Amino acid sequence: MDEKSSMEISGGVWDVVVVGGGAAGLSAALTLARVRRSVLVIDAGEPRNAPAAAAHGLLGRDGIAPLELLRKGREEVASYGGRVVRGSVAAIHRDGGRFTVVCGDGRRVVARRLLVASGLVDELPDVPGLGERWGRDVVHCVFCHGWEARDTAIGVLGNFHQALMFRQLSRDVTLFLNEGADLTADQWEQLAGLGVGVVEGAVGGLEIDDADRLAGVRLASGHVVPVRLLVVAPRFTARASFLGDLGLAVREHPGGFGEQLPVDAFGFTGVDGVWAAGNVSDLMAGVPAAAAAGTTAAAAVVMDLLAADARAAARAREVGAADVFSGPMEAEVSRRVLGVRAHGLDLPPHP
Repeated sequence: MDEKSSMEISGGVWDVVVVGGGAAGLSAALTLARVRRSVLVIDAGEPRNAPAAAAHGLLGRDGIAPLELLRKGREEVASYGGRVVRGSVAAIHRDGGRFTVVCGDGRRVVARRLLVASGLVDELPDVPGLGERWGRDVVHCVFCHGWEARDTAIGVLGNFHQALMFRQLSRDVTLFLNEGADLTADQWEQLAGLGVGVVEGAVGGLEIDDADRLAGVRLASGHVVPVRLLVVAPRFTARASFLGDLGLAVREHPGGFGEQLPVDAFGFTGVDGVWAAGNVSDLMAGVPAAAAAGTTAAAAVVMDLLAADARAAARAREVGAADVFSGPMEAEVSRRVLGVRAHGLDLPPHP
């Protein structure tokens, strides 16, 4: 976090601190700022889809570059008075009804509510070269990258269901079983019926052509199978280690895809004052779903804050009513009702 950003977040109490400035976090912040809630977004600047050339499936913005989408989102949040600063969150502590958010550089901010949108980490299979090609010609999502790979040679690394998914886009699909992959007899028949090739044996690496494009998958035997796109199945792990002091922990996804933060339909974590949205709580969410979840969670936070503010106002009114027979209150009532005749005194009119 730079010096200017650090200065911007110090002091005062924010209605909401949003951890993470991706599609979910910025959508949440936009929703909050538009109803005049003070909102601070702390963003580590590590968007999961940064290597990708485009974000797809986002109505009205299909094909926009991911970093451009986030830039526009930050501008929109700022236009309504929200703040977005660069920084990482190291820990969060509860202090009574508030939260102290500790940043990686030691700065602290105080919030009434938290909205966690910190995303996830993709843990790629242990094959040399995957990381360098990730988001380009090594991908995982048919909805994000399928259309662009249509009618090309597609390889799938050890995942039967992804082979079926990408078979919709191309007749040239090859499933690499790699080590540990095991198919049932029924799955073998389905692949054969769809014309999906199956290659047994361990995968040793990738072949890259002179134009820096994926050219093939190299087996441990040395044999190379030509492909232009390789589909992999990462393990997804939510970025949530900083939530330990709040009693929150990730749990295994029901489908076995990784670990995520459990929430209800509105993003509530079960811990008072804490909501979550996006990939941190839904491993399978693409950009449109993450943005929608951020909006939904933000609306829930707004309602919670509104209820708290209304209760506080009612309590303050009750305290005021309890002093109705105090000396100052009696004098004011007498002045308004009796005017110059208050307490039987015959006083001249007020000038």
